[in-house]
Amino acid sequence: MTAGSGRVTQAQVARLAGVSQAVVSMVLNGSESLRITDETRERVQEVLRSTGYTVDIMGRRLRGKSNHILGVFSYESVFPSRVADFYRPFLLGIEEEAEAQGFDLLLFTSGGRRDGRRRIYDQGTNRLGIADGSVLLGRHNDPQELARLAEDRFPFVFVGRRESPAGPISYVGADYVAATRQVHEWLWGLGHRRIGLLSVTEDSEPTLDRRAGYEAAVRHRRRKPLVFLEDDPVAALREALGQDVTALLVESTAMADAVLAAAHAAGVGVPGGLSLVVLGDADPSQQPAAHAVPSTATDWSMFRIPRHEMGVHAVRALVGLLESPRPRQLLLPCAVHEGATVAPPPAVRHR
Repeated sequence: MTAGSGRVTQAQVARLAGVSQAVVSMVLNGSESLRITDETRERVQEVLRSTGYTVDIMGRRLRGKSNHILGVFSYESVFPSRVADFYRPFLLGIEEEAEAQGFDLLLFTSGGRRDGRRRIYDQGTNRLGIADGSVLLGRHNDPQELARLAEDRFPFVFVGRRESPAGPISYVGADYVAATRQVHEWLWGLGHRRIGLLSVTEDSEPTLDRRAGYEAAVRHRRRKPLVFLEDDPVAALREALGQDVTALLVESTAMADAVLAAAHAAGVGVPGGLSLVVLGDADPSQQPAAHAVPSTATDWSMFRIPRHEMGVHAVRALVGLLESPRPRQLLLPCAVHEGATVAPPPAVRHR
């Protein structure tokens, strides 16, 4: 049984099954209407199977119906191997929860670009619109696009805390403020009193949250903040040691690798002469261009980002948004990994 060449329509299916188009629509939508007998339902389903009918997803979206498809959009490519290693737990969590919730996933990888950056809106059109909603990822997002999505009332959840000029938006992030404070308190408990922060030279939400956590911890201990904004690892190390820092929090894993190498070259032991802590897992998208890829197999003292759980909760939040358009915001705790790059400061060890 066939319906001729070209895309099979509901009208053709209805004619072949000997029913109205309204009946075909109810079968496709899973309606349990008593008006449709089991025999009629099976006859329609047999025609759907034999003709290879596929749902017109754009037509369904234009009619305000659900496709049971969730989009996944990343502002950075997730396929280069080292980047994929960072994004993989997010994507696994997204995939697992989408399957559990009965949704298919649609990965958006191309489309509008300006200044070499991916864009959601291409010539004024929201490319994510064929999906019911979308999970967004990427460190270098466009706040104006997020504002426009919110104004257009398109359901989306960002993986990572984000702010928008349009007001509150939905996100599932890691609690970098609390995690950075926890690391500072751990170092304080070991006896460190000169604890510095080597941050990246940008003002993204992840950076601001880590900085806020550090500054809150320093205020709590009534100490002066020692924040270094330096892209040169040798200069960063020199500045930190010049301030008598005994423990240094580093946002970028690649920068931590470079500082470690500079310390070894200068005869400074890690952790014997200087403790180093990385504030999160290695994220290639956040590294300075000069140190783009972490190069050592160091067992870093660090906190770990709950990436898999963030993916899972992002999908749950998005499904909730489809039911009720109230912004959902969730921060998940990070786990401290003690690693091998932290020790008590020399003065404490030698008492």
